[in-house]
Amino acid sequence: MTSTAQLFRVFGKIGLLSFGGPAAQIALMHGELVDRHKWLTEKEFLSGLSFCMLLPGPEAMQLATYSGWRLRGIWGGLLAGLLFVVPGAAVIMALAAIYVHFGDVSVVKTLFVGIKAAVLAIVIEALIKVAKRAFRQPLHWVLAALSFLALFVLALPFPAVIAAAALAGYAFSSSSDDAPAQSPPKSTPLRTIATWLVLWWAPVLMLYLLGFDLLFDVALFFSKLAAVTFGGAYAVLAYMGQEVVTQLGWLTAGQMIDGLGLAETTPGPLILVTEFVGFLAGYTAGGWGLAIAAALVTLWVTFVPCFLWIFTGAPYIAWLGAQPRLSAALSGITAAVVGVIANLSLWFAMSVLFSDVNRRAWGWWPDLSTFDPLAGLLSVIAAVLLLRQKWSVVAVLASAAVLALGLGQIT
Repeated sequence: MTSTAQLFRVFGKIGLLSFGGPAAQIALMHGELVDRHKWLTEKEFLSGLSFCMLLPGPEAMQLATYSGWRLRGIWGGLLAGLLFVVPGAAVIMALAAIYVHFGDVSVVKTLFVGIKAAVLAIVIEALIKVAKRAFRQPLHWVLAALSFLALFVLALPFPAVIAAAALAGYAFSSSSDDAPAQSPPKSTPLRTIATWLVLWWAPVLMLYLLGFDLLFDVALFFSKLAAVTFGGAYAVLAYMGQEVVTQLGWLTAGQMIDGLGLAETTPGPLILVTEFVGFLAGYTAGGWGLAIAAALVTLWVTFVPCFLWIFTGAPYIAWLGAQPRLSAALSGITAAVVGVIANLSLWFAMSVLFSDVNRRAWGWWPDLSTFDPLAGLLSVIAAVLLLRQKWSVVAVLASAAVLALGLGQIT
């Protein structure tokens, strides 16, 4: 059995190095949990990933929680999920404090140009590996390609794409796959649901009863977001930005853009931008103490629901995978997820190499005149170090960050 110390070391490393959004984070987890330590089989990892893609909230954080649960039950899931979030949350808290005090984090942004460039190579390597192992028949290639086109070109709703892939996998499974149904696992979902609902909503109710109006408003708003963030953070960022700027007036449009930029360059899920929003809302209303309290409340109501979804559904993933028809549906989702990761990877690559990327009629396209030569050079160097010289991920990330600082001073 995997020890607590091993879990802490590996998931702590994942949490500290989880730059670059969900594509890179999934790639990092795959390398550590499947390839290096062999704690999960390819099927277990991909089944968990497919399940997490169906849930609201940050899929990579939920995949880490599910992986920890597979290894050490509830305790392992809590440890893995927290270690994935806490490093990034600490960085965002520190950067938000620097931002409101000095109004400039240019050195930090330069440092992370190198880190994001290195992440590009990590994403490409992992995408190829996952694709090779996820595709077991021609249908899977087709579903991956269609899901990529549906998201990148047509901008179809993410849940609709995943549901269509599941239906296709189910419909095209062979009738010979039918087998006697197995009994579902003996679990207590109602007790699990009740426990985590209380943990989620009891603090919110206390804020209301104690008359902390701003903190209650923050908790209520981000609790609502936690229940509707299907497809990851990108699916709700536009809605959140509009609400907190134009409706609630918690921060300006410029501050919202700066917060998103910080969240994209720090470890952890992109949804940590909510912590930045909560911090600024509290700071504007009442100074440092309220800022820290609002940030902590935001983190609580954003991530506690993730544990609710995972601990309720995780016991059933292996059972679903053992049902031939349902397994075929999950395989369809897995194939579509490869297309999803390809879509995120391409968007991330364009965002690293170009400072202006916009949604147009047929997909995301960069303004070629905004190409960043420093990011391009660092991406090439990182790819050579990782893919040809076989340097470790840590060494490549550190080297790219140092080079970014050095070259950034020259340019």
